[in-house]
Amino acid sequence: MRNRWPAMRSRGAPQRAGGGVWRIRARPPDLHLGVRPSQFDRRRTSRSPQNRGSPFRFGRAVRERVAALLADRPPGVAWVSLKTRVLDKRGYEKELARLQVELVRLQEWIAQEGLKVVVLFEGRDTAGKGGVIRRIAERTNPRIVRTVALGVPSDRERSQWYFQHYVTHLPAAGEMVLFDRSWYNRAGVERVMGFCSDEEYTEFLRTCPQFERILQRSGIVLLKYWLSVSDEEQERRFKARLKNPAKRWKLSAVDLEARARWVDYAEAKDEMFAHTDNEDSPWFVVEADDKRTARLNLIAHLLDQIAYQPVTTETIEFPPRQQRAYVRPPLDTQTFVPDRYRVK
Repeated sequence: MRNRWPAMRSRGAPQRAGGGVWRIRARPPDLHLGVRPSQFDRRRTSRSPQNRGSPFRFGRAVRERVAALLADRPPGVAWVSLKTRVLDKRGYEKELARLQVELVRLQEWIAQEGLKVVVLFEGRDTAGKGGVIRRIAERTNPRIVRTVALGVPSDRERSQWYFQHYVTHLPAAGEMVLFDRSWYNRAGVERVMGFCSDEEYTEFLRTCPQFERILQRSGIVLLKYWLSVSDEEQERRFKARLKNPAKRWKLSAVDLEARARWVDYAEAKDEMFAHTDNEDSPWFVVEADDKRTARLNLIAHLLDQIAYQPVTTETIEFPPRQQRAYVRPPLDTQTFVPDRYRVK
């Protein structure tokens, strides 16, 4: 297994890691807390017999803060950071490239171990779901990491069991499926826009947790992300789409109606969380007012949810090129695309 965190000299003793971060091994063992040296009492205590071996002593305020974080840790959270890294655009691109390499390693591990992973992306319109999905799939193999974005169901699909429309797209062994919206449409747009009856909505809230437990018991790793965007930022993005010909197609009649029903959507989301946010299958909320920040935070969190390690591959050696006499037809027998551009 990949040794992501350095070995601790003693339980509770901090140790220096990359980037000037001190990491603390805390109980339970799956929880790691990242803090920077400036948040501790930096006085060296190696000369003190009772503190020999510790690089520095914790101040009371920090000890109390650590205890509070450990006590209030939400279900499913395995990493808490006391200090956020601030990146410029160049730093964002560099970190995104590093995370995408890790995603490739994750995909190789999924394929080798035969894992089945489902990741749901939900949120309001313009929250940035498509953008983060594209960054996840950009460097990966589309045969292993698939994106599913379903359209409006047909009359036949409406007559089926509701979840049947999505079951056909679940992963086989060695696959990860990214759902750009999912079966939670029933608790969101269908509920607010009146596309389902009250009975269908109530039945969904009752059976959805059971359906997800069935998926998990079958061996599927299920992760659910909600991208949260403020009403001011959503309004700005809507107006930007209206002015941008390349994004205007994203504005549909349903999107415009959803804009007018902000409070209804907020109420529907809160009701959905009340019924489907549980320890077995928690919702992970991502603040998405800044798209670049949201992408990095979500991808980093996704990588932390699945234990993986780099797959050992055999050394690749290219075979010699074939050498034999062959006269190719003249170039004027082929039809070429005109050279309208030349990039230097």
